[in-house]
Amino acid sequence: MTPAQLRKQLTPFASTLALFVVWEAACWIFRIPTFILPKPTESLAALVENWSGIWPNALHTLLTTLVGFGAAVAVGIILGIAVGTSALIYDAVNPLLIGFNAIPKVALVPILVLWFGIGTVPAVITAFLTAFFPIVVNVATGIATLEPELADVLRSLGATKLDIVRKVGIPRSMPYFFASLKIAIALAFVGAVVSESIASNVGIGYLMLSASATFRIPLVFAGLLVIAFMGVVMYMGAARLERRFASWAMRGSEIGGYMGGG
Repeated sequence: MTPAQLRKQLTPFASTLALFVVWEAACWIFRIPTFILPKPTESLAALVENWSGIWPNALHTLLTTLVGFGAAVAVGIILGIAVGTSALIYDAVNPLLIGFNAIPKVALVPILVLWFGIGTVPAVITAFLTAFFPIVVNVATGIATLEPELADVLRSLGATKLDIVRKVGIPRSMPYFFASLKIAIALAFVGAVVSESIASNVGIGYLMLSASATFRIPLVFAGLLVIAFMGVVMYMGAARLERRFASWAMRGSEIGGYMGGG
């Protein structure tokens, strides 16, 4: 491993450690009460102490998020291809997508509870609703921005519109698609946890709400740390897929490779 590769591997750990050190020092220096901001050591202690109760809720939140995220990917790809290839569908669907995305998803949770009851289903749907919009927009953008000159050349060679979309448009949209995945997975976690905090009796969101109601703030921050860890792992998974299927679109520089997941 070269020094540059080693530095790239160690930098995220070093920055995370520095954040925890500054956090711990600030709590000590300014004597911040635990019920306002617990120290990282207190949060980690609460994580270890309550692990038997945390991990089932964390697993439930992870599965809920993955189901909603998977549905968002499937719907987002199909709708994105349709919007990106058809001006008529774009004109018909785009205002609806923008208007729907402007609605705070937390406002939809009570309606979902009314329809599906308290539990997992509202959390899955909320995760889906928060995640699918960036996928649709990015896939549609990748296809719609295909150079007209390239499309004209392909048509002159006998390619149909379907051929152009399938062999050029969709591959061209892959960098956009994977960029949206890394955004959408974080949004999916937000949606799932928000729904669990409002209308569920299981999950990290429910655990954090219960802990805050009894002023166990270190446990609340332990839940936040678990969510952050799962989000980072899912982001890294999306970045690995990007390297596997869209490495041709990444820059060779270190900054470009890191931001693109390379």
